[in-house]
Amino acid sequence: MHDTSIVCSNVSFSWPDDTPVFDDLSFAVGTGRTGLVAPNGAGKSTLLKLIAGEYRPSHGSVTVEGVLGYLPQSLPLAGDLTVAQVLGIADVLAALAAIESGDASERHFTTIGNDWDIEERTRAELDRLGLGDVTVDRRLDTLSGGQIVSLGLAAQLLRRPDVLLLDEPTNNLDRDARERLYTVLDEWNGSLLLVSHDRALLDRMDRIAELDRGELRTYGGNFTEYTDAVRAAREAAERTVRTAEQEVKREKREMQQARERAARRASNAARNVSNAGLPKILAGARKRNAQESAGKADGMHGARLSDAKARLDEAGRALRDEQAIALELPATTVPAGRTVFQGERMQARGLFAAGGVDLGIRGPERIALTGRNGSGKSTLLRLISGDLASDGGATSRADGRVAYLSQRLDLLDLDRTVLENLVAAAPGMPEAKRMHLLARFLFRGQRIHLPVGVLSGGERLRATLACVLFAEPAPRLLLLDEPTNNLDLVSVGQLENALTAYQGAFVVVSHDERFLAEIRVNRWLRLADGRLDETGAPEMD
Repeated sequence: MHDTSIVCSNVSFSWPDDTPVFDDLSFAVGTGRTGLVAPNGAGKSTLLKLIAGEYRPSHGSVTVEGVLGYLPQSLPLAGDLTVAQVLGIADVLAALAAIESGDASERHFTTIGNDWDIEERTRAELDRLGLGDVTVDRRLDTLSGGQIVSLGLAAQLLRRPDVLLLDEPTNNLDRDARERLYTVLDEWNGSLLLVSHDRALLDRMDRIAELDRGELRTYGGNFTEYTDAVRAAREAAERTVRTAEQEVKREKREMQQARERAARRASNAARNVSNAGLPKILAGARKRNAQESAGKADGMHGARLSDAKARLDEAGRALRDEQAIALELPATTVPAGRTVFQGERMQARGLFAAGGVDLGIRGPERIALTGRNGSGKSTLLRLISGDLASDGGATSRADGRVAYLSQRLDLLDLDRTVLENLVAAAPGMPEAKRMHLLARFLFRGQRIHLPVGVLSGGERLRATLACVLFAEPAPRLLLLDEPTNNLDLVSVGQLENALTAYQGAFVVVSHDERFLAEIRVNRWLRLADGRLDETGAPEMD
């Protein structure tokens, strides 16, 4: 294995409509684990596709040393494929079976190559990733989304890659599957380049590569160390900006004072010449000398002011855009002890155990609903919201709005603008307050007039939160289903800020334990084997 596994040299890439993504990008990635972070839309997935060879740069080159494995964020797999076909071992297994049955054709040996142990290796990889009960002849449409992701990773590992590219590998994985993935990557000895918003996973990286404004900067250490470094750099940049601003003000003040002094000297000189009765030619020479002296002084101060402004511009470029949102949501307050939802013996298509499940939500409880994929968490949220009627038992909801945010963020009208959606959600809100609110959610200028359908994932999240949290009436119970899936780290932070400010009750389904800790969950429920049980908070690594 070479010390440098991936080299991008002067890479440029644009979309077919000539929208640029990268311009003269150069970097190298060595052995070890590298986490790639950037806001959505910055080009993380595009960069992985360029390295994997799915896209070709318009200029520059991409070099990969060794065998490459690549797991994209979305697996374009047909449901009628078998596990063996997804793993890429179907032909080898067929050749092995043919030889065992007595067919010694040369083509079978060619197909097998050095993969005589493929069955043992396949079983070992599937076991490692929690797919021990999955047979190689099983169809893909019988597997869950999380199982398909794990299967895709197993397919890449079976190739024995030297370089591994992973794009959001923990999306759709439950807690157990994530832990198995963490273990596999902890044991990885090659070169790993990984895109993820999973902070627990990023904290297992050896280094963090940040893609920002078309440049890639590398920070030694894990994600926590990276965020500390970024915070320190921002604070230093803010100090530099303040110093540069003071310098510009000082230079402007000194330039104005110099002009005023020059004007007074010129006025005094004119009076002195008049009083002294000097000849016109001599008086004119003195006046010109005074004007030249004033001009030189003005030019000197002007140059110093230009230099100060240039330093301020440079300091401003080093300052990262602040993308945090700060909110106050008093209208969402729920008194302690008030029951906002009560469900008894709830059942849905026999999904839960005999007798159904019971759940009461009181006051401003902050509930995390956990459980394996397929255990019925999303179904339970729909029962709570009233979107799905219970097959038995009884449900009741207190007065007040219940808001349900699905994984698809599909509450808003995609054809309406951000502003139009907010008007529909809060028709009584004054226009000035509306503009101020959207600015707090980072929608300014023409951004408020964009149709929701063209927004990025993070922008759509912010628009949805604005319309949901400030709706009339405000929600007293908020239900969120895997809200951090497909969000970048900036957007996750914005969601955390909004939920921290929210004063009602919420139930959130998430496998992201760091996220659940940040939003101050105070009650933990686990759905397993059709039963809903109270649990304690999980221990954080």
